[in-house]
Amino acid sequence: MTKILLSLHVLAAIVAVGPVTVAASMFPPAARRWTPSDGIGTPALLHRICRVYAGVGLTVPALGFATAAAMGVLGSGWLITSIALTAAAAGILVAFVLPRQEELLDQLKGEQAPDHRDTVQLAMLTGIFNLLWATVTVLMIVRPGSTTGA
Repeated sequence: MTKILLSLHVLAAIVAVGPVTVAASMFPPAARRWTPSDGIGTPALLHRICRVYAGVGLTVPALGFATAAAMGVLGSGWLITSIALTAAAAGILVAFVLPRQEELLDQLKGEQAPDHRDTVQLAMLTGIFNLLWATVTVLMIVRPGSTTGA
């Protein structure tokens, strides 16, 4: 049962978190390259991917808790750190990345080129979000102090 939960957790992380990190990273350059003749197709699609997969990403912590409970490691330091980093990543995505994307999309809809500083700031926030997720991924794979031999 534990192996099944662990496999589901890894699969959920790949399917749910991978697309949002890639789409969020692609959004600032797409907004920066925008011209009035382009329309907002690409940035709008990237933002939609981010929104949808942010919701799907809620399965990752849920499966993570189930896996940790099955493995009996709920009190482990690496897991508590992963939970805190996951919460921080989700907070950055919901509070900063998605709203900034929406602001830039509104500018593009009004056929106004976004300010370069706004796209750079969004890229920085997205990079922090991605770094947090990468750290969580490493912690979930390496599991310091793990008794499973991994």
